[in-house]
Amino acid sequence: MNQESMYGSQLSTLEVNKLIKNTYILLAMTLAFSAVCAGIGMALGVGRMGSLLLSLGGLVLLFVTLRKADTSAGLFWVFAFTGMEGASLGYILNHYVGMENGPQLIMQALGLTAVVFVTLSMYALSTKKDFSFMGGFLMAGLVVMIVGGIASFFIQSTPFFMALNAGIALLMSALILYDTSRIVNGGETNYIRATVSLYLDFLNLFISLLNLLGLSNDD
Repeated sequence: MNQESMYGSQLSTLEVNKLIKNTYILLAMTLAFSAVCAGIGMALGVGRMGSLLLSLGGLVLLFVTLRKADTSAGLFWVFAFTGMEGASLGYILNHYVGMENGPQLIMQALGLTAVVFVTLSMYALSTKKDFSFMGGFLMAGLVVMIVGGIASFFIQSTPFFMALNAGIALLMSALILYDTSRIVNGGETNYIRATVSLYLDFLNLFISLLNLLGLSNDD
């Protein structure tokens, strides 16, 4: 009985380790592919409307990817989704590149995002702490940030925009803990869905930090 229990535990650990390995390999590949597509978007001079259309297209592909995550086509759709999301960044990246010290701002935002992401991920992976209790709070936070994002189109206020991006940065940091915890503790068993969650955390954290650094640079 004890041997069977021990074998089951080892098997479960092996499955989790495989899930973690596959997730982070795919995440690294999709981030790299997304960066290439962002460069293409910049080179093509994607405008504000083009960026919006690409973002909406990415949203559609997100739902397709999640539906196809358990099929052999899942890998194709996750790259289609992350590629379109990357291309949609062309407009905002060109905006900041055109600023004084713009390229440095982008690299600072990317570096800070990577540090925060790796630190929080390693904490969740090493401690195996269950952050599922944060689910309700994070869902409420997402709703607030979405409403705030819509409101920002009508409220042309720098302090409001700064507060919104600071809130998004904090929310994405919490989601990194939450999503990583789900992988470690069995809340998510599909590496494509796990990759999508962590990719969105990374992407939105990067954009919010870039906006905050850009606003600080303006000041």
